[in-house]
Amino acid sequence: MIVNLTKILNKAKKEHYAIPHFNINNLEWAKYILEICNEKNIPVILGVSEGAAKYMGGYNTISAMVNGLIKDLNIKVSVCLHVDHGTSTESCIKAIDAGFSSVMIDASKYELEKNIAITKEVVDYAHERGVSVEAEVGHIGGTEDNITNSSTNATLEECQMLYENTKIDALAPALGSVHGFYKGEPNLDFETMQKINDILPIPLVLHGGTGIPDDKIEKAIACGITKININTDLQVAWSKAVRQYLSENKDVYDPRKIISSGENAIKERISQIITLLKTKEES
Repeated sequence: MIVNLTKILNKAKKEHYAIPHFNINNLEWAKYILEICNEKNIPVILGVSEGAAKYMGGYNTISAMVNGLIKDLNIKVSVCLHVDHGTSTESCIKAIDAGFSSVMIDASKYELEKNIAITKEVVDYAHERGVSVEAEVGHIGGTEDNITNSSTNATLEECQMLYENTKIDALAPALGSVHGFYKGEPNLDFETMQKINDILPIPLVLHGGTGIPDDKIEKAIACGITKININTDLQVAWSKAVRQYLSENKDVYDPRKIISSGENAIKERISQIITLLKTKEES
């Protein structure tokens, strides 16, 4: 069943656990993620970056694919189909019109006033159609879709202003996490994270989950994080398994065999992440 973020994150916020947001890169990844989450009876967020959407053919193709998988695989758990880091109102509208149940509008590269204005446009369009909206304040650095950016931490005041002027459903405050690999130990601002959680009524999101030590993930959840984005982690697990398979099977050319050789590695890592996040089973 396709649901929006509020359907699953508000319960997670109340009961102090997190729900995984796994980026999908092709049909196989969507299939593997849905299968293991359905087996474990936990809700899941399928994230689609603009780069991944372009690679897979577009939002309509992805929406049809995910809905088809849910039907054909008899997926019973809640699935949120979510745009990850939508860079414009137009991009988010295209995804909503294609059937996405949630979008992230990331206008964090602009000054706060413009960030608020752009985010409000998306919220107005999305909420009329039952679609949830995530936004970012501050700027989460690192590398995603081959684009590298620097980090700027969010302040409590910025978070309050963004929420109060837009009524977003989830907030990703930049508090020290980065996309991709970390250089050195991640330095998360847990104090500000807790203050934001205490003041705002909406769930908080942690981007750049790959490479953060388990104890810091657990502390982030205790400070109000209810959605944790994972992408690089699964890419690394998959690529390592595929490289090993190809080194041992040099004559294989069937793409189905090559791609699926990483299935067990992805599913094993997903299981470990679900345990770490303490994601609760659906009733």
